[in-house]
Amino acid sequence: MSKVIVASFGISIDGYSAGPDQSLAHPLGVGGLGVMAWVFTTRTFQAMHGSGSGGEAGVDDDYAARGFANIGAWILGRNMFGPIRGEWPDDDWKGWWGTNPPYHVPVFVLTHHPRESIVMEGGTVFHFVTEGIHVALARAREAAQGRDVRVGGGVATVRQFMLAGLLDEIHLAQAPVLLGAGESLFAGLDLRALGLECTQRAASPHATHVVLTRRAPEGGAT
Repeated sequence: MSKVIVASFGISIDGYSAGPDQSLAHPLGVGGLGVMAWVFTTRTFQAMHGSGSGGEAGVDDDYAARGFANIGAWILGRNMFGPIRGEWPDDDWKGWWGTNPPYHVPVFVLTHHPRESIVMEGGTVFHFVTEGIHVALARAREAAQGRDVRVGGGVATVRQFMLAGLLDEIHLAQAPVLLGAGESLFAGLDLRALGLECTQRAASPHATHVVLTRRAPEGGAT
């Protein structure tokens, strides 16, 4: 059965997944890139964003690669798609990733402002959903055709899915950095009450990887 997952989601030691003052110059906020430094040298990242060869194998790459396995659709918050706020001023902004984004499947972007879908190179199509997370998930499941749906972020989007009990698995990569301020992933949340438990842990010199899994209800129903 298909799952709804979060994967390769960076978090600082003090619980932030984005720093303060997000902008075009600082898409993850000031200092926020530090929570994702672990992934930049992996084979998976280099194959998707670098020269297409090289990169390091090992624990970090294993987790980076598994986050792309069996993914049939993505869901992104608007902040993850770009820094523009309010009404779309024009159609020029098409994401942070250039003409060939790394998704290669349908991507559903949560927004309050309608916009026509954007067809990109490599099979990525951005669809803009104004009706909220449940409609976005229904459309993503349909588009995924039995494969998994990955919720890519940002923090507010992941928190919405957690609170709604819609996530089957969350992979966090805790980087050895302190941000001091920004967007806190878990502030005010009771993860046990939300049905999550830690099922995996592995460490590299660059990050500690933790997988949280949603417990099955009593009686084995899903």
